[in-house]
Amino acid sequence: MKKSEHRAGMIEKMSHFFGGNSFLKRNFHVKCLIAAAVVILSAFRVAAGTIFLDWKTDKEPVSYRVNEPIVFNIQAMEDGKPAAGKTLKWRRTGDDGQTADGQGGNDRPITIKTAMNRPGFVRIEVEVCQSDGAAVKGADGKALKFEGGAGVAPKLLKSYPEPADFDAFWEKQKARLAAVPVKAELVAAPSANSRFDVFDVKVDCPGGKPVSGYLSIPKGAKTKTLAARVSFMGYGVDSACPEYRDGELCFAINAHGIENGKDPAFYQALRVGALDFYAFNNRENAKPETSRFNGMMLRAMRAMEFVESRPEWNGRTLIVSGGSQGGFQALNAAALDRHVTKCEVGKPWCCDLGGVKLNRIRGWRPDWENGLAYYDPVNQARRIRCETDIYAGLGDYVCPPSGLSVLFNNLKTVKSITYAQGSMHGYDLPNPQTQTFR
Repeated sequence: MKKSEHRAGMIEKMSHFFGGNSFLKRNFHVKCLIAAAVVILSAFRVAAGTIFLDWKTDKEPVSYRVNEPIVFNIQAMEDGKPAAGKTLKWRRTGDDGQTADGQGGNDRPITIKTAMNRPGFVRIEVEVCQSDGAAVKGADGKALKFEGGAGVAPKLLKSYPEPADFDAFWEKQKARLAAVPVKAELVAAPSANSRFDVFDVKVDCPGGKPVSGYLSIPKGAKTKTLAARVSFMGYGVDSACPEYRDGELCFAINAHGIENGKDPAFYQALRVGALDFYAFNNRENAKPETSRFNGMMLRAMRAMEFVESRPEWNGRTLIVSGGSQGGFQALNAAALDRHVTKCEVGKPWCCDLGGVKLNRIRGWRPDWENGLAYYDPVNQARRIRCETDIYAGLGDYVCPPSGLSVLFNNLKTVKSITYAQGSMHGYDLPNPQTQTFR
């Protein structure tokens, strides 16, 4: 896919959902997802009020069998009541390649019936319209759209074969890391919480850029008394944001080894310059050594080593967490560092990159190149030994639920995945229908 097409896809599918330093709260915090200046709301606001969809399937949404009928019941709600005079236009696609569309509503629920002849996910896109067919627009001026779906035999989904030299490649990267001592520079930084000390940290790392982030420590913490957490940021070019958690030593790093705490113009210059569409260069991604993800994952491993060197760490509990690209980094870190005891990820990015070769719906992600397979979390999943919790959106087609299901299937440890109906990449329905597998 061309760079301009990727940019258009990002703007259309993502930019009005996320805030650059927003938190999406579900089972865990999803931090700094992408650099778009909007606030995540509990529902979409329009001039008349707050509109969302009451969206249910006739049984648990990820429990269907191949060729079993799937029934969606969907109604537009406005300020908590059935929306008057609204029509719902819908489109059905899915991992089976089938399509259908229709419309209905006018104060009543619509019912959509479908099925899948193979394991995978059905995707339902719904646009809210006035009774005359004119699109209802949100506060951003865009047509008000929701997405959801259902899963069919997701436990049968398998990943594209991993590279034969996968482990050998990562042993080489660990040797590169070991050749550079863990040398850190800490500078006291302002704290938004008087109970914590905060430091702007740089840690030496191979790959051309240091680890760069904020370390937060509860005041007066004694030696070997704190759990440790490393949190990772989503797609974008921004400063890291300090995290404050009682009983935890928190190291929140930015994705690029860049300076923290600079003015907005500094990050904007990088977004349109050196880091413009940094993950989408096909030539760089053809080989694992030249992908931008190489330096990113070296920094992730070095961040782990840094927190493990801190005297406050209790030597037992080490958590990694993040959403979107942050989840992508956290999963890689959990696979590459045996000290990690828990991995918490929300809608992690770039899972099942080879799924496009198996005819699954493509998310918003780089083109398939051989070098990316070494960073795909579904391949790393087989090496993860810690407890892992995943949060997935049935309407998230930045990070499709099929890829997160493959991730879950490949994990060989204590694990859970929660699917949320109507949950898109930067949006969750109020009180959504959910299903959890453990």
